[in-house]
Parts: sequence; C-alpha cells; structure tokens
Amino acid sequence: MQPQNPQRKLTLEQLRAKHAWDKAKDYQKSHINTAKALPALIMNSGLMQVLAFCHDKGGEYEVISGHLREWLRSRFENLRRAQEFEQFMSELMKCPPREYQQACMEALAWLKWLRLMSAARKGA
Repeated sequence: MQPQNPQRKLTLEQLRAKHAWDKAKDYQKSHINTAKALPALIMNSGLMQVLAFCHDKGGEYEVISGHLREWLRSRFENLRRAQEFEQFMSELMKCPPREYQQACMEALAWLKWLRLMSAARKGA
C-alpha cells in the first residue's frame, strides 16, 4: 500500500463513508434499524416526506435525519445556510426539479454508507 499523500483529495465515496462512519459511532440497534429502513421510505414516498416524518417521529429518526441534513448541506450550496429543520425544508422546496432529484440521489447514496457503517460499528 502506498503511503498516504496529505495533498490527495478524497473521492466523494470516501467523503460519504467518512461522514457516515463518524456519525454512526454512537448509534444503537434502533438507529441501525432506522438507517436500514430510510432508503426504501425515500424511494416510496420522497425525500421531503421522509424528512418530515422523521422530524415528527423524533428519537433515532430525528437523529439520523439531522445527520442526513448535515450531509446534504455540505453538498448543496443552496442548503448550506439552512441549519434548522424548517429552514432546510423551505430551501428544499425552492430547489429546481433537477437539484431536488440530485439531493434525493445524494441522500440515498449517503444512506447506503450509513447502513453499512452503522452495522459495522456495532457488529450487527
């Protein structure tokens, strides 16, 4: 294996994996189960509907939703200033269709890593 070059940039997949790994460190079994369910919910209902559901449900749903919103803020310029849930949803509603689709795809890509990393950290 080559020594790591500090000048080398991480790939998007590596960034997703690192963020998911860092966020999953304190997850319990209920978080892992929730992380496994969210991609299917997004596919069936849509990103904004699932974010609203998670916010309403609270607990591990809101924790994971908050981590997902944090990731999406890091990836999309128009979401960066939306720190609070209501702001985030408002900004997401203003997105052009193509950007909204990109946010949905990014959410699914990040959740794929979260499912893997949370299970790996807990040995599930």
